[in-house]
Amino acid sequence: MAHALSLAERGRYTTSPNPRVGCVLVRDGQIVGEGFHARAGGPHAEVHALRQAGERARGATAYVTLEPCSHVGRTPACAPQLAEAGVARVVTAMSDPNPLVAGRGHRLLREAGVEVSEAIAPAAARALNPGFVSRMERGRPWVTVKLAQSLDGRSALASGESQWITGAAARRDVQFLRARQCAVLSGIDTVLTDSARLNVRLSADELGIEGEVRQPVRVVLDSGLRLPPFAAIFDAPGPIWIYTRDATEGVQHEALVQREATLIEAPSAAGLGMDLEFILADLAAREVNEVLVEAGAKLAGAFVAAGLCDELVVYQAPVLLGHQARPALALPEPAGLAEASRWEIRDETRVGDDLRLTLRPSR
Repeated sequence: MAHALSLAERGRYTTSPNPRVGCVLVRDGQIVGEGFHARAGGPHAEVHALRQAGERARGATAYVTLEPCSHVGRTPACAPQLAEAGVARVVTAMSDPNPLVAGRGHRLLREAGVEVSEAIAPAAARALNPGFVSRMERGRPWVTVKLAQSLDGRSALASGESQWITGAAARRDVQFLRARQCAVLSGIDTVLTDSARLNVRLSADELGIEGEVRQPVRVVLDSGLRLPPFAAIFDAPGPIWIYTRDATEGVQHEALVQREATLIEAPSAAGLGMDLEFILADLAAREVNEVLVEAGAKLAGAFVAAGLCDELVVYQAPVLLGHQARPALALPEPAGLAEASRWEIRDETRVGDDLRLTLRPSR
């Protein structure tokens, strides 16, 4: 199963909106077939493993990181194919949270006479697919807020100058972070001020994948529809979705549609302009698993303050900008330290001269 989990990780940049899945077939103590799901619409991990094993799959044990699917989607269901190949036993790391499967794959296998051992490594399997699990169980994507800040928690000088607080190694590392996402989200002010493009700028070779680089959807929150059709974001590859308070037709609307942007109307909300919970639910309905928020202090802070941030990735540079510089997050002050928002450090890694911290909300 550990090997199957490592195989599944190889699809980290390519499988969305499908989950990352690995499969290993073992017979008489030897691996006879293995595979991972690489791209939506392509063969699933089980199919790759069965093809590699051929007749040696008969009587084998299949170790799969996710319950084999039982429904026909872009590809045929995997559970019947495992049974038809004569696999004697299937061991899964976790059950599939997708309502279209949710135990049906295990049941189908048992009814076909296949021995099933399920949910033997659920924590490791869930960690592979936080966005897919979140979309299925909570109806919203997994949200990561990325920050680049100084030692004193500042993201820009008082003048707005911010390029560059962190070094080249940290900025390159962000490209790998973007590549894992279904969507990269920002606010209109950041997109305009920074001439942001929000795309992945690494090649397939740099990502270690075959085929084309999958570009995340660039999501812009633009309540007043101020994004001009000549903005830099249109010069980079990848779809652009604009959430706005009024998506009705007009000159600006038509100009953006001509640039192949998708305009989506979102309800208003106090303080920020648009309802973040609605936007996340709508993104989930559009099969977005993971969202990376790269935004200014106000919008990034809004996700954190609303409890909609599942993970913080902070690139901290060894530089001090002073108390008049702009903060990385705009948050309301707690009534006391006991009410302060607390986070657990899950990882700390040196990236060039900077430090990358990965944090989750403290329990």
